[in-house]
Amino acid sequence: MTVFKAYDVRAVYPEPLCEETARKIGLATGRLMLVESDGPTTVVVGHDMRLSSPALVKALKDGLLEVGCDIIDVGLVDTPFIAFAVNHLNAIGGIQTTASHNPAQYNGFKICRAKAKPVGMGTGLEKIQAMAEDIDEPTIATDRGSEKSMDLWDAYREHVFTYLDPKIQSGEITIRAAVDASNGMAGTMVPKLFRDVKGLELVEINFENDKGTFVHEPNPLVDANLQQTIDAVKEHNCHLGICFDGDADRCMVVDEKGSIVGCDLITAWLAPKFLANEEAGSIVYDLRSSHAVAKSIESVGGSSVRSRVGHVFMKQAMAEHDASFGGELSGHFYFRDNFYADSGAMAFAAVVSALANSDASMSEQIVPHQQFSQSGEINFEAEDKDASMAMLVAAYPDATVDRLDGVTVDCGDWWCNVRASNTEPLLRLNLEAASPEAVTTHVAEVSPLLGIRVDH
Repeated sequence: MTVFKAYDVRAVYPEPLCEETARKIGLATGRLMLVESDGPTTVVVGHDMRLSSPALVKALKDGLLEVGCDIIDVGLVDTPFIAFAVNHLNAIGGIQTTASHNPAQYNGFKICRAKAKPVGMGTGLEKIQAMAEDIDEPTIATDRGSEKSMDLWDAYREHVFTYLDPKIQSGEITIRAAVDASNGMAGTMVPKLFRDVKGLELVEINFENDKGTFVHEPNPLVDANLQQTIDAVKEHNCHLGICFDGDADRCMVVDEKGSIVGCDLITAWLAPKFLANEEAGSIVYDLRSSHAVAKSIESVGGSSVRSRVGHVFMKQAMAEHDASFGGELSGHFYFRDNFYADSGAMAFAAVVSALANSDASMSEQIVPHQQFSQSGEINFEAEDKDASMAMLVAAYPDATVDRLDGVTVDCGDWWCNVRASNTEPLLRLNLEAASPEAVTTHVAEVSPLLGIRVDH
């Protein structure tokens, strides 16, 4: 089935992702979860706002029920809600019907096991794919599962608010924030959690999410998609702006001047606050991040943990090191008290809380971490990706090299990481140096080794 990707199920609806395929995925996922369970049979199911989601989640549930799973349907929710619900209800797993930041014609499923452990290729999704592709006829369990609906928003709110400063909750301090929901699930989540908070003044953008359309692509990593947030911050004199992706598990931050703040710099800024009450605590960050992140962590006695890119690896590193916080360049932020999982809602709460506890503006607080210049991610078409990375290593024999994820070449005054795309014939370059001029020089230097540059 072409609907299975590296980390989830995602494809265009209704072809190739149709109701029958959704039913088979429900059957296969249910079988896997029941085999791994010691007795409990409950699976949490939710869905996003896409027009195809109700039909797909119904078919998915039919498959789960056929194989004997009991379902708790938590309804229209953001993706991190599922991780919370699985743990809150001690379920054997959870499935969110969503296509995250993809265009409106897409949909899919994000799957997790008990304790909200992610399921991707190599961690169970390949087994689900094999079983789903082998199913021809309906398979009815001896005891068909049961289904009930449950409203957990009050419990979810209490959970998320462990990261929201009490002074904001009481109105002692007021933060004005422009929030772009991107016509996605933040348009449901933010009103339910944050709209009535006394110390939050929200400038709401693109909160309508029942039409099946997006004013802009629900992907905050694309700078153009942040323009409405930037404009609103300036127009309404906001302290900051936040733009969520389609399923509200990721967000990007804009400072009070309307400048986009890199997620690695957000990690560097927040890390000392999470380490303030810990002795030698750990913070996890993805290896593409600025060296400013490790410097910030280590400046307060913390342990900096580099991770491979991707939520599966970040969550694993978070759990292994019992890290209180973690951040990825993609806008995923992870929290120990959220079962080491990511949460857009908690990231929003943490950012406004950190801002509330300083007299300095966001831009002033970020400046100390802007020690280096970065290239941003640059893509290259490469016929032989392994050979290109080998050429890069060979070109710098005196560099420090590691292969945690792709290849990282550190020459002291500059460094770069090159990773192969899982889905395209591309290499992805991230490079950091002391100045913009040095970045330009070294990008020009390594580019011929990597292939044909693709600007998109």
